Amino acid sequence: MDNFFSVNDVVNLNQLLEKAKSVKENPMKNPELGKHKTLGLIFFNSSLRTRLSSQKAAYNLGMNVITMNVGSDSWLLELEDGTVMDGAKAEHIREAAEVISQYCDFIGIRCFADLVDKKEDEKEKVLHGFMKYASVPIINLESSTLHPLQSLADIITIEGHKKTTKPKVVLTWAPHPKALPQAVPNSFAEWITETDYDFVITHPKGYELSDKFTKGAKVEYDQQKAFEGADFIYAKNWCASEPYGQAACKDKDWTVDAELMAKTNNAKFMHCLPVRRNMIVSDEVLDSENAIHIDQAANRVVSMQTILEEFLKK
Repeated sequence: MDNFFSVNDVVNLNQLLEKAKSVKENPMKNPELGKHKTLGLIFFNSSLRTRLSSQKAAYNLGMNVITMNVGSDSWLLELEDGTVMDGAKAEHIREAAEVISQYCDFIGIRCFADLVDKKEDEKEKVLHGFMKYASVPIINLESSTLHPLQSLADIITIEGHKKTTKPKVVLTWAPHPKALPQAVPNSFAEWITETDYDFVITHPKGYELSDKFTKGAKVEYDQQKAFEGADFIYAKNWCASEPYGQAACKDKDWTVDAELMAKTNNAKFMHCLPVRRNMIVSDEVLDSENAIHIDQAANRVVSMQTILEEFLKK
């Protein structure tokens, strides 16, 4: 891998999952692999799991970590080429990426979608800008359209809990008080379609994800029907596709509750966190033994450490 932007940067997913299994079993196996190497973490948006898990993964490998919040810890960055910089943005991404590359051996970038113009979000100006101008590998900590480290952690979690070689995995839309980016569901669909799982996406009409991420996955608009026989339920809110960026539906009938889960094959419940209790999912489901969202969060260390080891061993 030159960079880690999406599942398309992974040469062999099965081999990567085997490596992740080894990392999970013995995270301190290579405590000096990253000695004298520095990981830079650049946040354009707030974070809890991504920040802490990335730092923990780096420390497990003996790496140094530098963290910066763009806007509060640094100048605002201009992303467009040819711009007359006479506004609030004092530094261009060209210089910023080149300079950070002098201090860091790897750079992790986190930047959310603006949810105003879908075509603009899909251009991924921040991540692609850093990949263009940096001289070190770039790691996608979540971009406008994708969250690959979360998706890798999700599959690691499923692999650790599945009871059949081909489990039925359902990604279900759930209500939220505001519209959220499509990065997590896009990425989850993109990774899951690389497996042999039985994969179903369920959501209200108007919340269709792009075909380039879902790759022809089955879509079932009837949530109750989608849940039938499921082994894993992954709940997540995402914004409408048309009109893009809107929360056109707040129907709480889509909240995952015990009644819905009863239609499954005693399914495990998943969520990437943070989660709105009794909006996305009921307390009864989230506090049950079948909820594995904390294991997902723990596996964020595993997914990051696995990717870092790939780069370091290269």
